[in-house]
Amino acid sequence: MNTPLTRLSPAEVTERAVCMCSHGQACSSYAPGHALHLIQARIASATATRWADAIVERVDDEAHTIALRTLDGEARTVWQAGGALLEAVEGAPVALHLDYDVLAIGRAQYSVAPLVDAH
Repeated sequence: MNTPLTRLSPAEVTERAVCMCSHGQACSSYAPGHALHLIQARIASATATRWADAIVERVDDEAHTIALRTLDGEARTVWQAGGALLEAVEGAPVALHLDYDVLAIGRAQYSVAPLVDAH
């Protein structure tokens, strides 16, 4: 028996696509770290096994970065244009989609650009 896939209606997905421009206006770019594209949100929701739970370690408003630590202990840093920086709180649980670069903070989802961590 297969588990039925949870399908989101276009309205639900659009509702979760949060504006991310740091200037307070609608983001006009779908580049990584800017506005979350409808297709990006849908494919991330369709591949539920690729989400990684993480904890916010640090938020740097000037650099527009969020440092995360997955529950497996892996450090990851993402760049984001603005919206997620307002929502991310140090010590808070979040989820990061490992394939499609989506950061979920509560019910809100944001496009992020992964950065290479220096070890």
